[in-house]
Amino acid sequence: MMDKKYARAYTEVLEILKHIPKEEYDMIPKTEIQFYENNCDKNYKYEFDENIDIKDQQISKEANAVIVSIYMNYFANEKQKGIINEILNQNSIKAEQEKLNKYNPDAIFKEETSQNLPVEINEEKENFFKRIFNKLKSIFAK
Repeated sequence: MMDKKYARAYTEVLEILKHIPKEEYDMIPKTEIQFYENNCDKNYKYEFDENIDIKDQQISKEANAVIVSIYMNYFANEKQKGIINEILNQNSIKAEQEKLNKYNPDAIFKEETSQNLPVEINEEKENFFKRIFNKLKSIFAK
């Protein structure tokens, strides 16, 4: 049986795809659309609000990943694919670094003296999916 998270994600993806231009929708192979339809959660209702910017829509990480995959496979040119791959690589490196910092055996046994110090982080970063959706939005807006 399909993982429930992915079944819900396919439901979200199908709803989002209903809101792209028909000529772009037709670029996605029918077998892929059929796969999403066969494996979606028929009891889950997802509503895409056209009045809300795509980057502000509530969408699961799994659905984001599927949308990025669709975009990479059927819409992105080579330059766009390179940019997306670079973002994916940077995110992978960042995730690995965070794991290393979190589970560093040397740091586990060190006394944490900085725990009680207030830390201010004044850093605003768009997460990966917002960057991808901004890119998708700019392409679909054309």
